[in-house]
Amino acid sequence: MNAVNAGLAGGLRERLAAVSYPTIGHFLEDGFVEPAIRSLLDGVKVAGPAVTVRIAENDAYAMNRALLELYPGAVLVVDMSGDHQHAPVGAVTAAAATAQGAAGVVVDGVATDILELRATGLPVFARGTSCLTTKRVRSAGSAVNVPVRCGGVQVNPGDWVLGDDNGVIVLSAEAAADVLGQALASDAAEPALLARIAAGEPLESVLAI
Repeated sequence: MNAVNAGLAGGLRERLAAVSYPTIGHFLEDGFVEPAIRSLLDGVKVAGPAVTVRIAENDAYAMNRALLELYPGAVLVVDMSGDHQHAPVGAVTAAAATAQGAAGVVVDGVATDILELRATGLPVFARGTSCLTTKRVRSAGSAVNVPVRCGGVQVNPGDWVLGDDNGVIVLSAEAAADVLGQALASDAAEPALLARIAAGEPLESVLAI
């Protein structure tokens, strides 16, 4: 990522960090990763451009190549080609991603070394955990920084990956910028609505019906 693009990404990241991600769900229908892929840590919020990897046939080397492509603020998105048993992410992977400055990892599959992952503080989103891991094999079907599928959503390199305790959203930079104004306005209006409800105002005058 060059300096100009990094600056633009940084500005968008700051604005996205101010949004409640479930608010985006009021305005969009696409880009929402299947809810089975959840944060393995509590209290996380992630926003960053995607670096992608497709792993085929338990190919652990593909993950290593993807780690070398990470840069500060990036989110590694892992397509396991339908394999929800072999974990491509563990203690060493998380340490390497953290060393590269990654903002998080999203796996359409499982992770391992859950205690070590939590100790790093690196946000990892997955379908669960497993003791079964990828192997030191190479597959021609693996690839780095290509369009992938994650939780039913296509993810292109550079797409924005948003994740918190509620789930994961993937948006193009254009879609993220387009929805920001609506989402921020909705978030700004919510405290007043909550205050009116707490004050006992009749719901038929507060809620849209």
